[in-house]
Amino acid sequence: MLIAHVALPVPLYQLYDYNLTKPAQIGMRVKVPFGTRNAIGIIVKIDQQTDIDVKSLKNITTIIDSEPLFTPDIWQLLNWAAGYYHYPIGEVLFHAMPVLLRQGREANKAQITHWQLTELGENIDLTALSRTPKQKLLLSSFRNNTVDSINVSATVYNELEKKQLITRVNVQADNIMWQTNFSANPNLIKLNQEQFYAIDNVNKQIHNFAVFLLEGVTGSGKTEVYLNIISNVLATGKQALVLVPEISLTPQTIKRFKERFNAPIDILHSGLTNQQRLAVWLRSKNGENAIVVGTRSSLFTPFKNLGMIIVDEEHDNSYKQQEGWRYNARDLAIIRAKLKNIPILLGSATPSLETLNNVKNHRYQLLQLTKRAGHAKPVKQSILDIRGLTLLAGLSQPLIEQIKIHLHNNNQVMLFLNRRGYSPLLICHDCGWIAECPRCDRPYTFHNQSQKLSCHYCDTPRAIPKQCPKCGSTHLVPIGFGTEQLEKQLELLFPNTKISRIDRDTVAKKGALDGYLQSIQQGGAHILVGTQILAKGHHFPDITLVGIVDVDGALFSSDFRATEQFAQIYTQVSGRAGREAKTGEVILQTYHPEHPLLNVLLNKGYQEFAKQTLKERQQTLLPPFSYQALIRAADRNNHHAQKFLQLIHDRLKEYGDSSLWQLGPMPANQPKKAGYYRWQLLLQHTNRQLLQLILDKLVIDIEKWNETSKVRWSIDIDPINN
Repeated sequence: MLIAHVALPVPLYQLYDYNLTKPAQIGMRVKVPFGTRNAIGIIVKIDQQTDIDVKSLKNITTIIDSEPLFTPDIWQLLNWAAGYYHYPIGEVLFHAMPVLLRQGREANKAQITHWQLTELGENIDLTALSRTPKQKLLLSSFRNNTVDSINVSATVYNELEKKQLITRVNVQADNIMWQTNFSANPNLIKLNQEQFYAIDNVNKQIHNFAVFLLEGVTGSGKTEVYLNIISNVLATGKQALVLVPEISLTPQTIKRFKERFNAPIDILHSGLTNQQRLAVWLRSKNGENAIVVGTRSSLFTPFKNLGMIIVDEEHDNSYKQQEGWRYNARDLAIIRAKLKNIPILLGSATPSLETLNNVKNHRYQLLQLTKRAGHAKPVKQSILDIRGLTLLAGLSQPLIEQIKIHLHNNNQVMLFLNRRGYSPLLICHDCGWIAECPRCDRPYTFHNQSQKLSCHYCDTPRAIPKQCPKCGSTHLVPIGFGTEQLEKQLELLFPNTKISRIDRDTVAKKGALDGYLQSIQQGGAHILVGTQILAKGHHFPDITLVGIVDVDGALFSSDFRATEQFAQIYTQVSGRAGREAKTGEVILQTYHPEHPLLNVLLNKGYQEFAKQTLKERQQTLLPPFSYQALIRAADRNNHHAQKFLQLIHDRLKEYGDSSLWQLGPMPANQPKKAGYYRWQLLLQHTNRQLLQLILDKLVIDIEKWNETSKVRWSIDIDPINN
C-alpha cells in the first residue's frame, strides 16, 4: 500500500501520513481528515513506509489537482528554503501559494461561457416567436452567425434558454501567445559606454547562471539597462521577473516598462484582490505574460519559461520578511536563478555590504555606472550645523533661506524626514505623564489631521484624552515633530507654494501616490515633504534642493547595521536632486557635524564608506565575515520566554562547539509589542554549514520540550534587525 506524506499549513516540523488509494504525484494538493475537520495539504513524499500503525491510517479524502501545483524550480527552491530557514515545510509551501489555492480553488483559468443553439433551436419555426420580437431576432442571429452584431439584454438570452432553444457551454480560454506579436518600441535615450558595456556583458551570458551587480550612482540610467536586457530576453520567447522593494515606489518605472514593450506585463502587489493574484499566477504559469513586476512574495510565481530575474534596489530591507517565515527574497532569487540556470541582475546605487563582499570574492560580476545619465551633474553637498539655532518644526533659518532661493527660481524642493505623524510624543505639561500604548509600552504618535493617537509598533489607534489620566490637567502638549507638523509649518512659511506630503498616511488610498507624482511632474515651484517613500526610484527633474531635516538618531544606534542603512538612505535621498540639466544641492542638518560617517559620505561617497565598513566588520568578525541566527521568544506574562531561551542556551553549550558565540538571553530591542514580552538569543558562527547543522539538531530538541508550548518562538536566519 502506498503512503502519502502530506505537509499541512501548521507550525509543526512534521509531515502527516495517509493512505493513498488513487494515483497522485508529489506536489499535488489533497484534502485530508485532520482532527475534527478536513484540511488542505500538499503531498511531499510517496512511499510504503510509515512510523504509524497502518491500520490507524486514514485515507486521503480528495485529490484536488491533476498535476503538481509547483514548477520543478519552485518545488526545489521551497524545499531548500524550508531547510535553510528552519521553518515548517507546510507553512513554507502554503506561503508561496495564492490565497484561493490555499482554500482549495482549482488551479485552472476561469472558463468562458458561450451560448450555442440546441437541436430544437435549429429546427423551430421562427414564427413561433412572433409575439417576442427580441427573442426572434436573437434566435435568427444565432442561425446566421451574427450574434455579435446585435445588442439585447441578458434577459432575452435567459428566456431562450428556458425554452431550450439555446444552451450555455463552458470552454477553456485559449492561452495568449504574446511571442508572435512581440516588439520593443525604439529607445529614444542615447546610451553611454558604461551602459553598453553592462548590457553586452549580461547578454553574453543570457543562457547561463551568473550573478551580476549593477552598481550605478543615482540617476545613472539603471532602468534603461534593465529594459535593454529584458528586451533581449523577451526576443527569445522567455519571460522576465523584476523584483522591487515596494510597488508603491515605482509607478514611473512600471510606466516605462509598459511604454517600451508590446507584450503583456503583470504587476503583483498587496493591493490586488485574491482573484487578481490567482489570475496573474495562472497567466505566468501558462506563459501568457512576458514580464511580472512585483514585491517580495512575487519570487514564488511560477513561470512557463523564465529567462531572467532582476532585483532592483537589492540592498533594501523590505526584501527580508520580518514575520512568520523570515526569508530574504534577494537571496532566494539567486538560488532560483541557479536552479533555472539563468542570469540574475542585482541593481543598486548603494549595494549591501554582503553583496559587495561577494563581488570582492568573485562570486558576483561587477558592472558599474559611474556617471549620471544625460546632462545631469554631481550634486553639491553640505553639512549644516544646527547647534544653538532656533528650529521651526525641525527647520533652521539657513535652510529656510535656501528653500526660498530655490523656489524663487521656480524649482522644486524635497525635505526628507523619516518620521510620520505630527509629533512622536503627547505629554502632560503639568505632571509629565506620557501617552503610551499599553500593548507595547511605547509612546503613541500624535496625528493632528485625524485627531488621534496611533501606536507605530502595533498600529493600535486611540482617541486623544481630554485630560491627563494621572493629574486631571487639560494641558496636553505634543513634543517633537514629524512630517505632518513639518507640512503645517511650511504652509505658514510659504503660503503661496504648492506643498505635497508623501508618507504612509497620505498614500494609503489607491492611486494617491500617482496623483502626487503627476502633480510634481507638471513642474513649477513645489515643496515635497516625506519619508523614505520619496527616497527610492523616483525621477523628479525639477528638484534642485534636498534638505535632510533630522537623521542624527541613526548615527548612534546600537545596531551594527544602522550606519550602513543610514549611508544608503542618505545616498538615495541625495540622488533625487539635480537629475537633469539643473544643478542640484543637498543640505544635511545635524548636531554632530564632525561625525566621521558624515564626512566620509559627503567627501568620499558610498563606495569609500562601504570599503571602510567592510574592513571594520572583518576585524570584528561581524557579517558578512560570520553568520548569525536570532532565536526569538515571546509570552504574555514575561515568565516563560526567558526560561525557554535559557534552555536553548544551555543545550547549545552541551553541543560543545567552541566556535559558536551566544549573546543572551536578553530583552529584544523592543521588549514589548502587541501585548507580548519579547526576548532573544543571538547565535554567531564563522562557518555557515556548521551553524546550520547545529540548528537542525536544536530544532529536534526544541520540539520535545514542554516549555515550547508556553511561548511563541522563531528562528531568524541572517537577521537584519538585532
